Amino acid sequence: MTTSDKDDSSPIRSALPGHVAASLVAYLNQLEQTQWWPVDEMEQHQFRQLTSLLRQAYENVPFHRQRLTAAGFDPNLSITREDFLALPLMTRSDIQSQGDALLCRNVPAEHGGMGAGETSGSTGMPIRYYGTELTQFFWHACTLRDHLWHRRDASGKLAAIRKNMKDSVQPTWGSPTDLIYQTGPCAMLDIGADIDHQLDWLQRHAPDYLLTNAFNLYWLARRSLERNIQLPGLRQVRSFGGTFPEDTRAIVHRAWNVALADIYTAEEVGYIALQCPVHDQYHVQSESLIVEVLGESGKPCRPGEIGKVVLTSLYNFAMPLVRYAIGDYAEAGAPCPCGRGLPVLKRILGRSRNILTFPDGRRRWPSFPSEKWTHAAPVTQLQLVQRSCERIDINVVAARALTDRERKELIAALQGCLGHPFAMEVRELAVIPRSASYKFEDFVSEIA
Repeated sequence: MTTSDKDDSSPIRSALPGHVAASLVAYLNQLEQTQWWPVDEMEQHQFRQLTSLLRQAYENVPFHRQRLTAAGFDPNLSITREDFLALPLMTRSDIQSQGDALLCRNVPAEHGGMGAGETSGSTGMPIRYYGTELTQFFWHACTLRDHLWHRRDASGKLAAIRKNMKDSVQPTWGSPTDLIYQTGPCAMLDIGADIDHQLDWLQRHAPDYLLTNAFNLYWLARRSLERNIQLPGLRQVRSFGGTFPEDTRAIVHRAWNVALADIYTAEEVGYIALQCPVHDQYHVQSESLIVEVLGESGKPCRPGEIGKVVLTSLYNFAMPLVRYAIGDYAEAGAPCPCGRGLPVLKRILGRSRNILTFPDGRRRWPSFPSEKWTHAAPVTQLQLVQRSCERIDINVVAARALTDRERKELIAALQGCLGHPFAMEVRELAVIPRSASYKFEDFVSEIA
């Protein structure tokens, strides 16, 4: 028995569950067991479900039938790992070009009704996707698992800063948490609000928990340090929606003396990984999807290696996504000391357009933590845009106009971080634009 097993007390107060809630409670009890399964036992269950998914795709979606046939798939046999790894990858462009042709209308009745959505298009490639009540059920279950892993007290006050939110206070945290637990209130604010306005708003509401976009959190914490704003009642912050600068956890801790719990999701597949409740790395949610991290050769990465993230959603029979290269990169991790058998992602590194390219063709993930350059100039926000193999623009929002000396020192500091004397130009802006989903990337490459 692990340490986590010994303490079954919960800081969350239970409510009387209805039909859906009872199903969630039952499934959460299953998840309490499956998280400790060894990898080979989990894989056996995954591949049984995968066989059903592939038969559904083969019988109902011509796009998949053609690709599966070419790979030698036999719908009368169970698929093996070797068969699976022989299947071609799907891409975002495949989903865009195929559109509703990927939709399977012959969905088993027990999967419930079907719904559609569209991704934010932060990569410039929005896609339309479909899911069912069952895929939504797994989304809800992972939300609740995250609360349980991190032992949040749902009776506390939650502050959520997200897109398309009206400045308001709701009586509960909302679904799915209030289906099972008696929760405190939730204050909501649109993420498009100015950072200073967000901080003032947080001071007024004094939440126990804060949920917001990863980069928004980073700049909130930095601005809080600059203004010496305290949030004494805050117990934990939770981030989503992209990668964040490597020093974010340290800055959050300095600003508010709390821990950061990050989640890795994608709108079209749901939860991909949750941060371990004991360590900073991420556990793949293997009960509902298969996650591969593949190197340039297409082979699985070993711990410590970086590769592209490839996803297979095991329960989405409405629009099967099989070996879907989502466009993200991650670092594969070793088994977690916490004892959970769920595979580990050590780091989420973001999109391929976040990779730095050197003049000699080498490519690597850039590192420029704020502690390395904040001494150079009074910059409140910074973004690097690589225009060519030799040139990088530095977009900054500053407290005042920068002097020539400050510009030179900022350039020198960033050149040192990147390990090459790139030609750099500082561009002072009133605001650095975000994507339509209010995501922010601190490094963007325009090199094809």
